[in-house]
Amino acid sequence: MSHTSISLASQPAGKGLQAGLWIAQVLVFAAFTLFGAMKLFMPVEALASMWVWPGQVPPAFLRIMGVIDVAGGLGVLLPALTRVQPRLGVLASLGCVLLQVAAMVFHTWRGEYSALPLNLILLALSAFILWGRGSHAPIEPRA
Repeated sequence: MSHTSISLASQPAGKGLQAGLWIAQVLVFAAFTLFGAMKLFMPVEALASMWVWPGQVPPAFLRIMGVIDVAGGLGVLLPALTRVQPRLGVLASLGCVLLQVAAMVFHTWRGEYSALPLNLILLALSAFILWGRGSHAPIEPRA
């Protein structure tokens, strides 16, 4: 009697997982690039009228956060879409996870609890991408 062992790691990811990961990547891309572009290009006064903190930090900090957000958003999606260095997307999702943890600490420290639900959603999406693209449904590099 022959027994064949099949590793879960060698199984192709299901269509549901693949679809969920692509949806999460598009959502993270959209959120991070939108918020990043706002931090980069909108006047500080306009941002401070929407969120309190932009008027209370140095403008350079605000603009650097915009660059980081845009880089994270682009990094989560573009390497997977182009299949050029797709592992960079995994690293970008790790960066987005760490950024959301830092944002949650920042907002909690400032008593801005209303910001936490969005941070939690972005954290969950980024962690899902990290988990999925990191080990369960990686994107193969272009040959």
